Amino acid sequence: MAERDGAPLVAILTGAGISTDSGIPDYRGPQGLWRKDPEAEKLVTYAYYMADPDIRRRSWLMRGESPVWRATPNAAHEAIAALERSGTPVRVVTQNVDGLHQAAGVPDRKVLELHGNARTVLCTACGARSAMERALERVAAGEADPACEECGGILKSATVMFGQALDGEVLAQAVTVAKACDVFLAVGTSLQVQPAASLAGLAAEHGARLVIVNAEPTPYDSLADELVRTPIGESLPRLLADLHP
Repeated sequence: MAERDGAPLVAILTGAGISTDSGIPDYRGPQGLWRKDPEAEKLVTYAYYMADPDIRRRSWLMRGESPVWRATPNAAHEAIAALERSGTPVRVVTQNVDGLHQAAGVPDRKVLELHGNARTVLCTACGARSAMERALERVAAGEADPACEECGGILKSATVMFGQALDGEVLAQAVTVAKACDVFLAVGTSLQVQPAASLAGLAAEHGARLVIVNAEPTPYDSLADELVRTPIGESLPRLLADLHP
């Protein structure tokens, strides 16, 4: 973060709420998939996935039907990318796996993906990574549960499933950003999933201005300097415009 040169560092933590305008549902929200169909959680739970070929087959079908493949960045993603292009030091810490921040133009090195990325496939045996597009082509061609082409191991999306720990290095970088930033925006996140949620409190504790942009109350509202309940696609571009040099 040596690029700061005295300019305020802006950290932006994003959750599912920032991507709903792009057509990607909030799985944990009141109408979310996990609430409507608790059985669906098994498809993204590591222990079930590794033990049950049928769960894997259903998971691959779900991946192929994911709205991620049709989604494009919305006004909120574009506003963050515009702020980064303005020369303001920006770091995005996201709980999302859709890759829409990068698609909007935020450099990959400035995006910390706490829960991984759905556009990449990971072998659970040898660690080889490959494009999700290739794996889905194999599924469409008739391989219900495609194996690693390197070692024959079980493949999964390069996302953090229920029952898996976050990548320690990515989390450590996020903690560093939270401690160093001057402004911390929590956008479209309920701030209920740890350890990501604790980054908001950490930033406030280290003197950052905390702004929470979320339709519903969060456990960290009492620490916020500003609470914004209006739709993210409307409010975030206005908020970030004030931070441009």
